[in-house]
Amino acid sequence: MTAPYCGECLVVQPIAVTAIRLLEEAGLQVHVAENTDFETLRPLLAGACAIITRNHGLSAREIAAAPNLLVLGVHGTGTEKVHKPSLAARNVSLVNTPGANAQSVAELTIALMLACSRLLIQADTASRQGDYHFRETRRTFEMAARRLGLIGYGHIARLVARFASAIGMQVAIYSRSTPAHQLAAENMLAMPDIDSLCEWADVVSLHGVPDGTPVIDASRLALIGPQGMLINTARGALVDEPALVEALRSGVIFGAGLDVAVVEPIRADDPLLDCPNLILTPHVGGLTIDALERTGRQVATRVLEELRLIRCQRAAIST
Repeated sequence: MTAPYCGECLVVQPIAVTAIRLLEEAGLQVHVAENTDFETLRPLLAGACAIITRNHGLSAREIAAAPNLLVLGVHGTGTEKVHKPSLAARNVSLVNTPGANAQSVAELTIALMLACSRLLIQADTASRQGDYHFRETRRTFEMAARRLGLIGYGHIARLVARFASAIGMQVAIYSRSTPAHQLAAENMLAMPDIDSLCEWADVVSLHGVPDGTPVIDASRLALIGPQGMLINTARGALVDEPALVEALRSGVIFGAGLDVAVVEPIRADDPLLDCPNLILTPHVGGLTIDALERTGRQVATRVLEELRLIRCQRAAIST
């Protein structure tokens, strides 16, 4: 394999060993940071022509400390923690891996939905405490024939829609980027707005990036209703968390499943922790062995492709 344009790659947070091997076999000298403190990163940033980061992103200060940087790779889809103006000012390429973890996140989305509908966490606690009467005092329900509303229709949501349809659920979509005729061609019901979707759905699942204000607030939780559920495996800021806490405590909705929160990790005094009809997971949607392997290899491959392209462009200019 031909070596890429230049020699040092900083991996800010650990990635799959096979991905590291791909980088090294291509000729890069790979440095994996011990932690994300700036003083730890600074000497590694200085020599890097390529950087791979995960949920740490890369700040303007860190980008400024990397004068040789040509390519930044994001291990995952979200690039909101990357200071893009700093990259653009220096014409640094930015690549990510959309869809690489979609299967894992979609499976967790369905798992949270089923766990909420069957009160699995509470049932487990009851079993461990010898509370056999739990089965007679708590009512749960099937997902078949119920309505799932998806806000957003990217890689993950498409898989969730497929899985939910296989269970027997009706699926509707609100998407700003996917036209109604395309949804119709995929046998998906298109909703004109989020309020309509929340009022129609028994379960609302979030798939998108925040634009500054929560997508789900108190009024939309009320539209979902007392038999409804909210699932969020996308971004914590999509949900007004105080409104969700109140809705869960007062029975405005039946339950919720969150893999993400506004502040991560969740603080010990966060009111979310006092909601028994809420299932929380610590942002593990894309952290299966399978997804980490696939995402690592994809980001490494994309970084190498960009470096080779830059080398070819510079060679063409020099001739």
